Amino acid sequence: MSAFLTFGEGAPLVCLYGIGGAAHLWEATAAGLPGHNILAWNQPGYGGTALIDPLTFPALADTLAAQLDAPQIDLLGHSMGGMIAMEFALRHPERVRRLILYATTPAFGGRDPAFAQEFLAARLGPLNSGKTMAECAATLAGGMCGPGADPAAEPAIIAAMAEVPEASYRATLACLTSFDRRAEIASITAPTLCLAGELDKAAPARTMARMAETIPGARYAVVAGAGHMLHVEQPANFQAALRDFLA
Repeated sequence: MSAFLTFGEGAPLVCLYGIGGAAHLWEATAAGLPGHNILAWNQPGYGGTALIDPLTFPALADTLAAQLDAPQIDLLGHSMGGMIAMEFALRHPERVRRLILYATTPAFGGRDPAFAQEFLAARLGPLNSGKTMAECAATLAGGMCGPGADPAAEPAIIAAMAEVPEASYRATLACLTSFDRRAEIASITAPTLCLAGELDKAAPARTMARMAETIPGARYAVVAGAGHMLHVEQPANFQAALRDFLA
């Protein structure tokens, strides 16, 4: 299985999804970004690719770097993919031309370890009780969209979650809870856009605004009425924000 699904032609834009995402959900983004070659990464353990061990953010960033042919890229990361993008920009700054951090945060959760324990318990509980990913998908992935979302968005998001292998989901959840780059993001050198959904509960707009204030020269944009899945729920507005930044 290829490390990337590719859409469109032009300058390389690497797109990284969140924990329940799928590379094919970036296809619509390519239609709204003429002149760009979308490289939608199949994160290790997803899309038929093998998990890596250990699964850590440095290992994910270095794996992506090794799989890329282009010496320099535009890099877009959504949710956990945004965390991988931050890690990549810090470890491989010479390879990032422009950076888009979308619906993400500079650290997982708060500083209280109990938050991570409760988060994992809530998401692994149904699986531990014997349910499959397909049976859990609606509970795990539902409710992420804003009220004005495309009606096809939530079914597509739930279907993507149902496709994630259980072993990959478990390993990636554990990795997610380890992320904290709050002290380092001020060292990001690439021109950066922090793009938020107004109603996003997983990566609140106010958190992304603070992140934009920390990253030198970063721009901040918010999409009104949007939740956590802008590229699926409001694709036209999402693509417009990208075109404005990448122009």
